[in-house]
Amino acid sequence: MIVALVNIGSETEQIEYKKSIGELKEAMFSIAAILNKHQKGELYFGVKNDGTVIGQEINNESLRKVSQAIGNHIKPAIYPEIKIQPFGDRETILVRFEGSRCPYLAYNVPRIRVADEDLVMDQDTYDSMIRKRDNVDYSWEKRVSKYTIDDVNENAFAEYLRKAKEAGRIDFEDTDVKTVLDKLELIEGNYLLNAGAALFCDCGIVNELQIAKFASDERLTFTDIRRYSGSVMELKKKAEQYIIDAMDWRVEFGNLTRKEIPEIPLDAIREAITNSFGHRMFDSGQSNEITIFKNRIEIYNPGAFPANKTPESYVVGNQRPIRRNPLIARTLYYSKDMESFATGLKRIKDACDKAGCRVEFQTPDDGFVVVFYRHGTQKLSGTAQKEETTAQKTAQKEERINALLEYCKEPRDRDEMMKFLGIKHRTTFRSDYLNPLLDKGKIVMTIPDKPRSKNQKFYSV
Repeated sequence: MIVALVNIGSETEQIEYKKSIGELKEAMFSIAAILNKHQKGELYFGVKNDGTVIGQEINNESLRKVSQAIGNHIKPAIYPEIKIQPFGDRETILVRFEGSRCPYLAYNVPRIRVADEDLVMDQDTYDSMIRKRDNVDYSWEKRVSKYTIDDVNENAFAEYLRKAKEAGRIDFEDTDVKTVLDKLELIEGNYLLNAGAALFCDCGIVNELQIAKFASDERLTFTDIRRYSGSVMELKKKAEQYIIDAMDWRVEFGNLTRKEIPEIPLDAIREAITNSFGHRMFDSGQSNEITIFKNRIEIYNPGAFPANKTPESYVVGNQRPIRRNPLIARTLYYSKDMESFATGLKRIKDACDKAGCRVEFQTPDDGFVVVFYRHGTQKLSGTAQKEETTAQKTAQKEERINALLEYCKEPRDRDEMMKFLGIKHRTTFRSDYLNPLLDKGKIVMTIPDKPRSKNQKFYSV
C-alpha cells in the first residue's frame, strides 16, 4: 500500500525545515537567524526542504537532544516550546521560539535570515543590534505596546495616583488617565509604552506571577499552586497578601494592648516584592515566582544580577544604582513603592536584622532570589547539602509518585499531571514518571487503542 506524503508548504523567513535531528547544528543556525530578523519563528524536524513531511523516529532522548542543543548553543537564552507534531501517520518535532534580546548567537556566531537562508551577520549589523539592545532609548520598556488608554486598569491606576500624591512626589492636580500617563512619559499617542502597560494593564504572559507552597523544605509535594497575570500594581498586592496569609504570626500582650508580629518583617517583604518586579527582565519569557517552604520563603525575578556586582556591595551601601527598567523604577519612586538610590537590599537586610530574621540574596545565572528563613531556621552548609544520600532521593521520588497515584484516582491528562508535579518539560515527565508507571501497570490509559489521542487521560489502578 502506498501512503501519500503530506506537504505543509514552503520554507519562509520564519519557518525552517530539517529532515532529522541529525541536522541539529544547522537548526541552531536557523533559530538564531530567524530570531535576529523576526524575533519569533518555527522549526520542524522530520520535514524536507520542499515541505514534504517524511517524519522521524521520536523518543525521549531525541526531544532531550533538541532541548539541550538550544540551551547550550543559543545565546542569550530562550525558552522555546518543543513538542511532537503529527501529520497523518508521521510524526515531527516542532520547535516554537521567540525572543527580543537581539543579536542572538548560535555556536557563538550571529546570523540573519534572508529568504530561507541563514547568512553570517555582517559586523555593522551586529554592532547596530548591540547598540540598540544596550541603549535605553531602544529598551523593552520604551517600545510602544499594543495596549491603549482603554486597557488601563482604572482601580490600579487610581490607587497609584493616590499614593503618589500622598507621598508628595506628584504635585499636579490632573487625574485624567491619558494626561497623567503623558506627564509620566508612559504613552505615545493613544498607545502605552511597554513600561506603562506593564504597570497598569493586564499584559498576560508578559506580567505573570507564579506562586507555589510546598509541604516540606524541598520541591516535592506542593499543597497549593497558583498563576496570575495582570498589572504590576495588582500582582504586587497578590504576592504580598499571599505571603502574609502563609506566614506564621505571634501575639505579644502589653498593658491593654495586643500586637501581632509576623515571622518576617512586612517592610522587608514589600521591598523584596517591589524590587522583584521593578528589576525583572520583562522580555525573558519567565514569570516572577513566590515559593513558600516550611523553612523559608523565596522571591524570584528573571534577569541576572548586574555583572561584576554582588548583593553584599549594595548592602554595604557603596554602589550606585543600575536600573534595568528606569521608566518603571521612576514611576514606582513617585508612589514611594521604590527608592532610587540602590538602598533596597540594605533596607531588607536592616529590617530582617532588627527582627532577628535571616535573609540571603542569591544570584543564579537567570535571575535573582531573596530568601527569607523562617522560625530562626539555619541554612545547611554546602557540605551538608551535598551529603544527601541516594536513599533519601529515592524516598523523595517515591513520595511524589505516591502523591501522583493518589491524584490520578480520577482520570487526568498529561498537562494536569505535569502541573500537579510542578514539571515543565514533557521529556522529563515521560521518562521519569509516565512511562515507568505505565510499564509497571500502576496507571492505565483511558483510550489504550489510541495512545497519542488528544483526549487521552490516565488513571491509577
